Amino acid sequence: MKFQPDLRMPSILFPIVLVILCVATVSHSAVAAPDNNDKAHSRAEKALRAGDFERAEQMYRDLLTKNDHDTDARLGLSRTLLKQRRLQDSYDHAARVLAIDPLSARAHALLGAAILASGEFRQSVEEFRTALTLDENEAIAIAGLAMVDYYENRIFPCVLGLRRAASIDPNEPDYVFNLGQAAARSERYKEAADAYERFLIIAPRTDEERRARIRGLIDFLRYLGRQGSLYGLEGADRTVISFTSPDDRPLIRIRVNGSKEYLRFVLDTGSGMSVLSEETAKKIGVKPVARGGLARAVGGGGRFEIVYGYLNSIEIGEVRVTNVPVYIRHFFDETNPVDGYLGISALSRLLTSVDYGAKKLSLSRKHDNDTETVANTDAKAASVEPPRPGINFPVRTTASGFLSGEVLIEGIGKPLNFIIDTGATISVLSEKAAALEEARQFIQPGYMRVYGAAGVAENVKTASLPRLAIGTYSRDKVNAAVLDLDPVNETAGFLQSGILGGNFLRHYRVIFDFEKGIVRFEPLDVESMPKSGSVPDAINQ
Repeated sequence: MKFQPDLRMPSILFPIVLVILCVATVSHSAVAAPDNNDKAHSRAEKALRAGDFERAEQMYRDLLTKNDHDTDARLGLSRTLLKQRRLQDSYDHAARVLAIDPLSARAHALLGAAILASGEFRQSVEEFRTALTLDENEAIAIAGLAMVDYYENRIFPCVLGLRRAASIDPNEPDYVFNLGQAAARSERYKEAADAYERFLIIAPRTDEERRARIRGLIDFLRYLGRQGSLYGLEGADRTVISFTSPDDRPLIRIRVNGSKEYLRFVLDTGSGMSVLSEETAKKIGVKPVARGGLARAVGGGGRFEIVYGYLNSIEIGEVRVTNVPVYIRHFFDETNPVDGYLGISALSRLLTSVDYGAKKLSLSRKHDNDTETVANTDAKAASVEPPRPGINFPVRTTASGFLSGEVLIEGIGKPLNFIIDTGATISVLSEKAAALEEARQFIQPGYMRVYGAAGVAENVKTASLPRLAIGTYSRDKVNAAVLDLDPVNETAGFLQSGILGGNFLRHYRVIFDFEKGIVRFEPLDVESMPKSGSVPDAINQ
């Protein structure tokens, strides 16, 4: 079996077990650090700002060895560990400060940041709000809530929040970098490029590979800023086309730049931006407009060069999308060659329905006054009877631009974040999720080959998930590849534990409302329907 997501560009995020500390009384307050420790605190803070996290960690630990109740040192250590994405340790030290000082706004903010990075949204929001109740200018909490807005598709308040966080702490590179992401997503390309340039000025110079990626991205954003509005819609309000699905991926035919020749593209909701093969780009005369740095991905050497291109238009049936940015890269799967992957951004203003049963893709324009549900809007566009039974499944958008929803796997007690990926032939369980004690029984004998963006990965372990549930729908015995998702999580912003691929999605009619962050699942067979008492409802809480 093949696995063909567009594994996108570059924070290793680890699952954490949340520890609830119950403090009945506080018998003493923090002991003030002696004056001769002020310089040590300053040196540790300087090392943290310089990106020398190992040195900063050791200096904070030395301070705590001298005085275990030095809350400033413990908060500094928590933040240092957070920068290193050692989330459980960061959480633990912030929680220890709260055991001494329950009214520490910084401790609540750091607690929230560690929880959010692990993918636990509800509790992170509570911690951020508590921090702001205690200190309305706590920048970590302001930025944290802004990123929750980003992931949950509220981009305008996200930009405002990140601007405020960056104004309170102008030398914190994370706020400026995230502002660049949010500005780019809201098509404020000049502001995005300016933010990334500011990031290069204030960020530590310890990661040249990342800096090279950002320099290339700045060049691309400047180019986009000169092109006018992206992803314009022309042609019919609705179109329906057939697709083939030889390996559980929707394979459609589109035309590019007004050509009469059709190209083979995979509909890929696992990619924020569309991708054009290196070979096809040369054939149709699409040249790079910017490049820079290496992206991490699955397969081969684990990295590939980032090259940006630009299409004047793509035509899908009777719908035409203008001004479409793309990545250009080599595709490694030669057994089922395709010309490209059609990503979420190109379809973001269209209601997109993938009917795996009828092998039909329908695209409908959404209008500003649409307030109906996904199902009713799609039914109205199609001029058909009321929609079939189904569920509206809320999804978030990761920092790297793909859709993520909470799923339940029988045997694992908490929801996990999975990417909804029509561009993957098979579902995926991350290596870290597979290493959980509850999940070890899922591992199967035998191995598979995986085609990734950076090459071919051999001898990949497989798992059989006993039951995988989305909302109230589930399927039994879902096969999954066990993959290292660190390359995906480096840019996701919050932990992704797996991917819902074609072997799961093909049992449904799947309707994507990208703007509202809703994916509707309408089952094609009885097996997908709810089973009484079999599916916990934790996902909908």
